[in-house]
Amino acid sequence: MPFRRRVLPTALALAVLVAGCGAKEDQKVQVKTGPGVTDDKISLGVLTDLTGPFKASALTRMKGYELYLKQINDSGGICGRKVEIKQKDHAYDVQKALDAYFELEPQVLGLLELAGTPMTTAIEPDIMQTRTLTAPASWSASLLGNPHMMIVGTTYDLDVINGLDHYKRRGVIKEGDTVGHVYVQGSYGDNAVEGSRFVGQQWNMKIAEQPIGETTADLAQQIGALKAQGAKAIVLSTAPAQTAAAVGVAAALKWDVPFMVNVVGYDPALLDSPVAAAVEKQVSVVTSVAPFAGTQPGPREVAAAFNKNYPNDKPALYVDHGYTVAKVFLSVVEKACKNGDLTRDGVLKAFHDTNGLDTQGLTGALHYSLVGRPSSTQSYITKVDRSAPGGLTTVEELFESELVKAKGTRAK
Repeated sequence: MPFRRRVLPTALALAVLVAGCGAKEDQKVQVKTGPGVTDDKISLGVLTDLTGPFKASALTRMKGYELYLKQINDSGGICGRKVEIKQKDHAYDVQKALDAYFELEPQVLGLLELAGTPMTTAIEPDIMQTRTLTAPASWSASLLGNPHMMIVGTTYDLDVINGLDHYKRRGVIKEGDTVGHVYVQGSYGDNAVEGSRFVGQQWNMKIAEQPIGETTADLAQQIGALKAQGAKAIVLSTAPAQTAAAVGVAAALKWDVPFMVNVVGYDPALLDSPVAAAVEKQVSVVTSVAPFAGTQPGPREVAAAFNKNYPNDKPALYVDHGYTVAKVFLSVVEKACKNGDLTRDGVLKAFHDTNGLDTQGLTGALHYSLVGRPSSTQSYITKVDRSAPGGLTTVEELFESELVKAKGTRAK
């Protein structure tokens, strides 16, 4: 590196001058660069589970990333540079994730994905030190305090509040009722159940909690207990296989109880399972990212691109998730380019200056200037529908419960 600085100052300065963001010469700006940025490429990292228990959603999300990167690169890239992904598989193993991260981190400007709660917990301290902008494949409120974490959409607790608000306005539940909540213990489920507890306090409802472990497979005891307690609805903050188990038990008990599921707990593969009919009949999904069959301009754009580039593949909401994350992340990189600073500090500054980012209905308008606050507080309510591409149909467009506003006010 010293040799390049000593021998090529003029050439390097010229390369920096011409590596601008606009199509015209007079629009191009000087840019400072750092890790993951060369004269012709911007490299972003993906550290995810490509061969382990969450490979289905990870592989689908990758297609979303690729679709948006193709769109960006076909239009000239960012700052005159093509954007590429460097990916590593951790197979949902913490040590593999650490090894992969320390190999990947020096090569990339930021992490477009860091998947898995245990992996994120292990890597988070180093992300703070290296100041690497990171998009976790999570909506846990516990990550909001880290100024380097880009959470795209509503946190689990606010999704639950919005979901139960939907049920209340439709008469599924009312004041004084019992609502069950089955949740995986950890940052996902622990955050989600906070939403139910808040609803219970505000609407005088009893929240019957049933915590489970990540590997719990048999939910007969939990669902049986909730039936005995007379639950009018059940929130599931579970993995997809656990969602199937819970709905299957209710069906076996001939209990036609409605389930509101956090988006992490749904996978279109459930419609190919033995409990498909019960899932379609009883399950709604609350999500801050639009379903694949969404009617807003953003989801329609994703669907058109997916059908063109992957005509033989099955769509799913995680295509939209990946596309949305890439769109938001690269909008921040574009802003850093316009500011003339493609270092990690420059990207972080652009990130924290991002407010009111419009994703055309892929998610709510996003705000990142206030560390510790969700980027969005709106959710979609969807219904499982085997006839819909991706298996979900929108029941209620993006909205925010009055209780979410009240919770936000209390948090100030």
